[in-house]
Amino acid sequence: MRTLELAIRFHGECKKLNVKYYLKDQIERSSSSVALNLSEGNYRRTSKDRRRFFQISYASLKETQTALRLMDEAPQSLLHLADHIGASLYRLIKNMPS
Repeated sequence: MRTLELAIRFHGECKKLNVKYYLKDQIERSSSSVALNLSEGNYRRTSKDRRRFFQISYASLKETQTALRLMDEAPQSLLHLADHIGASLYRLIKNMPS
């Protein structure tokens, strides 16, 4: 799954950030949640379950993006990657059968 691979890369880049401890912890936890919920959702049997996990992943991405905005200078490449993942997640959720 391409979106999952992007999310794993995103988490790896987030772990490299040099930021205050309280934001670092939050960014690492929320960015890992993006990938973990995507993975778990991908293996759920029903569309309803899959959508729910993809929505949790999307919410975790938004949390991470907000934490990045709280940094003094978040890397633009990381912000762009987050936007790309957000667009991919949005499409996954939108295209799930009801």
